[in-house]
Amino acid sequence: MRKFLSAVAIAAALAGPAAAADLTVGARFDPSIDPHFLYLSTNMAYAQHMFEPLVARDSDSQPIPGLAESWRALDDTTWEFKLRRGVRFHDGQEFTAADVQFTVRRVPALANNPSAYTGALRSVVSTEAPDPYTVIFRTDKPNPILPSQFTIMSIVSHKAAADATPADFASGKAAIGTGPYRFVRYARGERLELERYADYRGPAPAWDKVTFRFIPNPAARVAALLAGDVDMIDYVPTADLPRLKSDARSALFTRASDRVIYLVPNVGPDTMAGLTTKAGEALDRNPLRDARVRRALSLAINRPALVDRVMEGFAAPAGQLVPQGFFGYDPAIAVPPFDLARSRALLAEAGWPDGFGMTVACTTDRYVNDAAICQALAQMWARAGIAMKVETYPSNVFFTKVRTGKSELPMMLLGWGSSSTGDSSGALTGLLHSIDAPRGYGAYNFGAYASAEVDQKIETATTTMDAAQRLSLMQGAMRAAVEDGAIIALHTQMTAVATRKGIAYTPRADEWTMATHASPAR
Repeated sequence: MRKFLSAVAIAAALAGPAAAADLTVGARFDPSIDPHFLYLSTNMAYAQHMFEPLVARDSDSQPIPGLAESWRALDDTTWEFKLRRGVRFHDGQEFTAADVQFTVRRVPALANNPSAYTGALRSVVSTEAPDPYTVIFRTDKPNPILPSQFTIMSIVSHKAAADATPADFASGKAAIGTGPYRFVRYARGERLELERYADYRGPAPAWDKVTFRFIPNPAARVAALLAGDVDMIDYVPTADLPRLKSDARSALFTRASDRVIYLVPNVGPDTMAGLTTKAGEALDRNPLRDARVRRALSLAINRPALVDRVMEGFAAPAGQLVPQGFFGYDPAIAVPPFDLARSRALLAEAGWPDGFGMTVACTTDRYVNDAAICQALAQMWARAGIAMKVETYPSNVFFTKVRTGKSELPMMLLGWGSSSTGDSSGALTGLLHSIDAPRGYGAYNFGAYASAEVDQKIETATTTMDAAQRLSLMQGAMRAAVEDGAIIALHTQMTAVATRKGIAYTPRADEWTMATHASPAR
């Protein structure tokens, strides 16, 4: 039954660091304002306050109309998108097909991009605009999920963003979109300020002004919320969940995420500085190239203990890159057991009976408890004979070090969310296919994994229009890659957002922190 608050209670509930029409978010991640630079879900979330994609996603990661009001396949390799009329950019320019075509050209051409958005355009060979409100996409092969792939690609103005660099977006010069909020100011390492766009095509958002304050330290974010310095925080530390749930000053909103946390063994270089004997001497070969070693490392991980002790129950053990409920999930792929004896036996069989030394690289501000996960893995692997050194980096540094095909890091902790395509195809084409930049494969294959069998299954799956056949092929590709130790899945994390009392929030499966999902509680 709805509860009614007195005027005094409402005023008290909404009192905080800003007026009722303003929202201040304590955010973990400092973004790229350029919506096409550095493929990260956090960047996509910031971008879609200011910009919009052709196809949007709801809170459950289902595709819904965005700047395109409808789409249809004209044949197996031709898609038609009908654009909304009357939409205007923040500078008053009308949105048309020219902006879509410009965006399609800009995404792959953006120089020095450490993690590009090219996966969304992998199959597109040409575009055509028969009129200002229609775009025809032609693909090299059938692509049944093209509309879903467009959910990650923000459309920019062909006038405002012409020849623009990421610095031009950070200054605000090119940060002109069609989204519900418009750019006001960005101070790197400090804040991003936005204001409501009065001529937005959709429902007006609840807040006149939104400020994202970048607070990478989780304890500091919690302290800022409880002190009333911010109205909302994202990526709540698992240790603080019970406290924030019970504190009268705050409200907690959680849901299952689609993000799987996993490890990437680097099988590319013959030798790496981070691979040594246990005495610290350089190895003359890369043990991670042997699938037996990769399987041994997986078996030495106690996933239930990792979930219980490090994630404090706020996660679920995983054995593959997509969670249950997503197209492509394979129930036949079990969560790997913890089997230390078998792990040691495989290492001995591969020629490493005494183990070896290895560096593992982790972020400090990207995934829930990321650095703590790596420290726990170091203890687990030590029991199998692996002397593990943990190196931690802020996200902006980490992702420059793991650039596709060039990483010198032996093992990397990463996460993958399947909402970008709504199925396992993004993980298959981006993470598990061998690196093939001209064809748009392996864009996020940071470990340089390559398997002709896996490649063939992926390529056939992603060009098969029949859903049943596509599912079987996708499951087969994932199964083969997991059995080969291409990646080592750990767990599926959950998403948690906390607000001050008086603000309600609807969390998303893709973990995006969206001011548009926050509103004064009723």
